[in-house]
Amino acid sequence: MTDILQIKNLSKKFSETIAVNDISFNVKKGQCFGLLGPNGAGKTTTIEMMEGILKPTAGEILFNGHPIDKSYYHDIGIQFQHTAIQDYLTVGETLDMFAKFYTRTLSKAKLIEMCALEEIANRDTRKLSGGQRQRLLLALAMLNDPKIIFLDEPTTGLDPQSRRNFWQLIEKIKAENKTVLLTTHYMDEAESLCDEILIVDKGKIIQQGTPKAMLKEHFSGVIALLPINVQEKINRANIPYSVIKQQIEIESENIEQTIKQLLESEVSLEGLQVRSPNLEDLFIKLTGHKLRS
Repeated sequence: MTDILQIKNLSKKFSETIAVNDISFNVKKGQCFGLLGPNGAGKTTTIEMMEGILKPTAGEILFNGHPIDKSYYHDIGIQFQHTAIQDYLTVGETLDMFAKFYTRTLSKAKLIEMCALEEIANRDTRKLSGGQRQRLLLALAMLNDPKIIFLDEPTTGLDPQSRRNFWQLIEKIKAENKTVLLTTHYMDEAESLCDEILIVDKGKIIQQGTPKAMLKEHFSGVIALLPINVQEKINRANIPYSVIKQQIEIESENIEQTIKQLLESEVSLEGLQVRSPNLEDLFIKLTGHKLRS
């Protein structure tokens, strides 16, 4: 894949605060690229510079090998966390209104099909559910047939079924050879959708790669979970562990040996769960806290 975006030594300073501190990375054409980080990590500032909303203090952003300029805005689409929609218009009328802002647009029929708006095309926008509204906002971000789509936490507040329906739409967009830049607070979303992930904390890149490669790098076994009420006996057993969400978590390279050690220390295995590490485990391991504060 060729690089559609190149971020070189990007920095942003607000007064005495360094929000983004000399970061560099590339985004490949046609991939879903996830940008993750805790609140205050600098990811929103980074995205806003990539969108052309904020001007960097230092560094540069290249689009297809060239510095971004006014023409760049014709090739990107943005779905913000909060977008005002005109009341008393239908979904179809809203698409018509926003289309007048562009010289180049996808057809209305294509947008309705791509974003699954067929059943609500004639519905008043005030009567849309959360998931339906997000699908309309996605269609508005796609109106100008962009090469890059920025999605800023697009499924926040949606129920699980609506979230998974939205994931299917993103997969359809990728199939159109579009590049997707995604920020999300949901680890399962990032793991399911993103071809590559960048984790930032305190304005610096702390990890980048595919979800599979990053998990393989940092974990070599499984994770055993036990109720918090066995903590005292585990302390006496001298087994390393973490407490996450009021559960004991033990990272084990040899689960049979770990279970044997627990039994020898008279630790009850009632409620024991064993699972593979996921992106949330990785995020906690790298940053010391959960993604959503």
